[in-house]
Amino acid sequence: MKITFVTDTYFPQANGVATTLERLVSGLRDRDHEVDVVRPAVLACDDEGLRVPSVAMPGYPDVRVGFPMRLILQNRWWKNRPDVIYVATESFLGSSAISAARALKIPCGTGFHTNFQQYMEHYKLPLLEKAARQYLKTVHNRSDRTFVPSHDVIDQLREWGFENLELLPKGVDTKKFSPKWRSVALRQQWRVGENSVVGIYVGRIAAEKNLDLVVRSFLEIQKNVPDFRGVFVGDGPKLAQLREEHPEFIYAGKLQGEELSRWYASADLFLFPSITETFGNVTLEAMASGLSVVAYNYAAARRYISDGENGWIAPFNDDEAFVKASIRAAITNSPSLRDEARKTARRIRWKKVVKHFEKSLRSMVDENFSSSLTAV
Repeated sequence: MKITFVTDTYFPQANGVATTLERLVSGLRDRDHEVDVVRPAVLACDDEGLRVPSVAMPGYPDVRVGFPMRLILQNRWWKNRPDVIYVATESFLGSSAISAARALKIPCGTGFHTNFQQYMEHYKLPLLEKAARQYLKTVHNRSDRTFVPSHDVIDQLREWGFENLELLPKGVDTKKFSPKWRSVALRQQWRVGENSVVGIYVGRIAAEKNLDLVVRSFLEIQKNVPDFRGVFVGDGPKLAQLREEHPEFIYAGKLQGEELSRWYASADLFLFPSITETFGNVTLEAMASGLSVVAYNYAAARRYISDGENGWIAPFNDDEAFVKASIRAAITNSPSLRDEARKTARRIRWKKVVKHFEKSLRSMVDENFSSSLTAV
């Protein structure tokens, strides 16, 4: 098949959506499909695909939003028609891509990867939440199918009136994220012994990630485990404030590649208290790295973690339960539980996800062909 992806975020950006798209694109190409990527010019690290103008998001200079390009895309696809189009982000670029696809009668799927409507509350714009939800519903319902990474999100979107939803969970690279990357030298750099407990958070350092609860949990763990160390990996608008208020923690900034793998695997405990995720890739990355994960009981954690067996889960948005689970995980620091986390992650492969996605895209192409014949 000839497949076109349209997205505002892509490798080498460090976020879950970019990681997912890079894996889907590379996986489809490995299966001999021709894949074209439309993305902001600043994200294109080669000459392939169409590079479009974009503007930075306020407060997030590394996050770009593509300009609407309907006529340009329509002309491009009229000359070189793809079999199917996948719009991964709901920006003006994504919306214009759906319009171009509809005009040319090309099947078009969308991905619901981020709960943007929930971010409005964290950025003190609660009145815009309803408007954002309506915009997202309008954009996605104009596509032939919306791919969603978890049952929790599907249930919520159906309640809001979203149509044609299909589950597409995510995978994890168990070679990149593995206990084999554990580094004694790095732990020495953190000034901890091999038997000490290190808790880590990996992700954006931003308001919507509920980082106050990570800080609170780290401080409570320290009261029970004196040689505990807390580590933050990631960048974002709250990083400077966090460093200033809590210099006792370790801050890595943004990491990628083998360095990220080492920091993950060299910790023992992973805390993820976000309540705005559609999935939470980092949950699987931490499990694959052999960490004891503490998360809320939804999205990836609900699907893959059994409390006390391969990780720890707390009732959704229950701060007290999350802190208690974090303390229990740190005190226990069970090697067998961490082994079980790794075993679970090894069963969640990207190859399976790519095959599922390929099958769904092909069914969209077949349905479009059948509709065309019926119309004739």
